[in-house]
Amino acid sequence: MDVEIIGEDKFGEPAYKKLFEDTMSDLNKAVLIDRAKLVLKPSVPLFVFSIVLKADPGNKTVVDVANVREEGSTTYITITQERYAPDILKALWTAYGRNRVIQQTRFDIEVANAKMSELQQMVISSGEQDLREIMGAIWRSMPEGIKNRRTLIDGGVITVVATEELMEPAMMEEGMAVHKSMGGVADV
Repeated sequence: MDVEIIGEDKFGEPAYKKLFEDTMSDLNKAVLIDRAKLVLKPSVPLFVFSIVLKADPGNKTVVDVANVREEGSTTYITITQERYAPDILKALWTAYGRNRVIQQTRFDIEVANAKMSELQQMVISSGEQDLREIMGAIWRSMPEGIKNRRTLIDGGVITVVATEELMEPAMMEEGMAVHKSMGGVADV
């Protein structure tokens, strides 16, 4: 994840970059982000956080995040994207019951009498859920006390414009300029 900081405080910028990166990593969102631009103007106060996702968030099925093969009446699943491991296990337990799901290792699972076609349809994570989690992670990395937030979402670009004061048109214009510089469209 490439993070660019634009701000007034050259001393605080590296610390804020580390805080943003650590927050995204701790919440397992860094793997979804290609690049980020953070505009920090505490004297205004104005904070614009804009990120470009590696891919548009969409529904993920078991076969999207794991290798799956059928052998006889047993289906073998090897999870390839670690962040979805708990979601896969929960979905399998719900669909087949705990007695038919055997977790050999953290990433290797056997399921008795499961069909490949069922796993291709089994949604384990929705794009909407990912967007909510990413926005929550952005909000957590912002300074405390931010009351006014406007979010611009355009495909794979998410921009949050925030202030402690009234949101003035000039603030939204600056946020929109950052959003467009990251690849977003002007009419969101």
